[in-house]
Amino acid sequence: MQLSKVAALALIVGATGSMSVSPARAASDCPRLIELADWGENSTGDISVTSGGSCLFPITIRGTVSSSEILQKPAHGKLKKRNPTTYEYKTKAKYKGSDTFAIKATGQGPTASGTSVITVTATIK
Repeated sequence: MQLSKVAALALIVGATGSMSVSPARAASDCPRLIELADWGENSTGDISVTSGGSCLFPITIRGTVSSSEILQKPAHGKLKKRNPTTYEYKTKAKYKGSDTFAIKATGQGPTASGTSVITVTATIK
């Protein structure tokens, strides 16, 4: 079930990116390796981004996100909330190395509800 929600989200993100009237290219999902726990449990993950690039980071814990916020801002980029379930991470130009940010999200899933902190380490190439 989680895979179908991720696929649907990717389809929606892809569709909105192709409809953009802005000359700038729409950000795609961050290439990532992440273990998302159930609601009420904290999670960690790794993403990969090119220097000066940006990507979308969707919250993919099963269930419904009722709210979310930036808990820790990245030191070498910017994190922007696009909606309660999706954030956009953009790296500083010419920076290469690592960066970390954290998102606090509250939601209800099929087996649990609560607040989770998702800590993400970005590798900037």
